[in-house]
This record gives sequence, structure tokens and C-alpha cells, in this order.
Amino acid sequence: MTSRTGTAHALWIEAAGRVALRRERLAAPRQDEVEVRARFGAISRGTEALVLAGRVPESEHARMRAPFQEGDFPFPVKYGYACVGEVEAGPGALRGRTVFCLHPHQDRFVVPAERVAVVPEAVPAARAVLAANMETALNVVWDAGIGPGDRVAVVGAGVVGALVARLVTRMPGTDCSLVDIAPERAGLARALGAGFADPAHAPRDCDVVVHASASEAGLATAIDCAGFEARVVEASWYGDGRVAVPLGGAFHSRRLRIVGSQVGHVPTARRARWPYGRRMAAALRLLDDPCLDALVSGESAFAGLADAYPRVLADPATLCHRVVYPGA
Repeated sequence: MTSRTGTAHALWIEAAGRVALRRERLAAPRQDEVEVRARFGAISRGTEALVLAGRVPESEHARMRAPFQEGDFPFPVKYGYACVGEVEAGPGALRGRTVFCLHPHQDRFVVPAERVAVVPEAVPAARAVLAANMETALNVVWDAGIGPGDRVAVVGAGVVGALVARLVTRMPGTDCSLVDIAPERAGLARALGAGFADPAHAPRDCDVVVHASASEAGLATAIDCAGFEARVVEASWYGDGRVAVPLGGAFHSRRLRIVGSQVGHVPTARRARWPYGRRMAAALRLLDDPCLDALVSGESAFAGLADAYPRVLADPATLCHRVVYPGA
């Protein structure tokens, strides 16, 4: 499927479990805008699965809107936030550059020039689709306050958890373990330079624990991993789900702290110096790391995305599922 001038195709979630590619009119870019031809995209399984199921709570409808989303929750919505493309029209300094944009799944789009981030030359366009997830992982590490020499457990070896683990392993002297119920994620942990354990053998007495499994059992494991006065960072989002938190036993005697992390705000200690653009630029630079290619678990052509999308989101083996646009 190809676009011609003035038209585009976008993936819309029309009802619970039902998606379709829709043809849209594309306005000509204004002086301060760019027209981008998409090359690669990525499906974020955790959040997009909740959106596909209609599980965004009414209280979060405004806060969970993706940049350039169209439609309103629950349906129909044009959703997604990982696109890498080439600027085909716009300011001369950007024309022809490879850029990342927090944009839904769409083969061509027009956005303000300030809303795209130039992908560093050292980062392949196909890997740059991880930028949104890396931005989240970087925010998690900041919220966690992880430092050199810390013993860290990351519970949940999905994309965000794996990226957090990789950032931690790059700090001097850290001891980082990925904890997951899927034994096949041990190979991923090795590729990222981290240790691996199933929940029954998860490390204890950790200085910091990051929970990213989006499961009640995973949160309980994360709390068990924490040492005295340690910090547990909750990086999962459960949509409209309710989760029991095990606050009995030794939780209080160990003086544990649970901290929520969400990418919508830069942590307070950095907020004055780190606008969103600086954080995104840092996330893109951190993708200059070939071992991160291990996070791509599959890919689909954009033309067949409507058929593949529900299957990809339903498959627990999905990590980063890449979308390949025509002419990539």
C-alpha cells in the first residue's frame, strides 16, 4: 500500500479487538511544519493491548491520549506512539533527515517541526523505533535513583523492563538481574549483560527493584526482592485493573517504599533542566547500542497490519514488534 500526495493511511481501533486501515486526507505542511514519510514503526504491546481491549479508565481518558491521537477513548481511536520516518517537506535543515515522532501508526503525516527529533547517524532507523520505550526506561531509572554498585532486580522482561536492565548494566559495578516467568527470556538477559532468574530464585536484599510485569504476582515478587529500606519502583500500568498489594508480613518492618513512575512527567529533581526534547534526544543517543536489536521479536508490513495487530498484542512472546512501511 502506498500513499500519494494529499492522502495517507492510518490504523484505527474501531471497537474492542477490531482494527482497520483508513484512508485520510493529508493537508499540505505550513511553514513551521514537516511532512514525514514513515519508514518504521513499533507496537507497544502493554499499553496498546489495553487500548485495543477498551480498558483505558474513564478517569485517564485525557491523560492517556497519545500525541496526535485522533478520536476519543474507548473507540474509535487512532493510537500509537513510535514512528521513524524521513522528512520530505518542511524547513530546509530537516528535509531529508531521519526523524522520530510520537505518532500513531500512519504511513505519511504532517506535524509541527518542533515535534520531531532527529535520529543520530549512529543509530539505525530500524532500531530507532525503540525511542519511546527508551525514554520511558530512562525516566524509570531516574525515578529509581539507581547508582553505581547497586544490586538491582528488574521484574518483568518486556521491552521497558529489558531497557531498564540494559541502562543499569552500563553503570559501573552494578549487579542487575532480570526476573521473568518465561525461561526463554534468559537469552535476552544475557544479550543485555544482565543476570536472569525465575521468580522462585529471584535475588533478595536488593537496593532497588523495578517492577515492569504489569501483574499482581510480579509486584509481589518485586516486594520480596527488596532489602531493608529499599525502593520499589512501579513502572507497570494496569489500565482499569485492580491489583492487590501485599503490604503485610515484613513490608513495614523493612521500611519499604513504593514509587510510581510514569513518562508523562520528568522527575522533579531534573524537571527544571530537562525539557521533553532533551530527554528524547538522550533516549535516541542511548540507542547507539547494537545489543538492543535483541528486543525486536518480529515485524509486519504496514499493508497487513490490520490483520496482524490483534495477534501481535495477544502473543505473550511479543517484545518490540516492528512495523515496516513501503519503501523503508
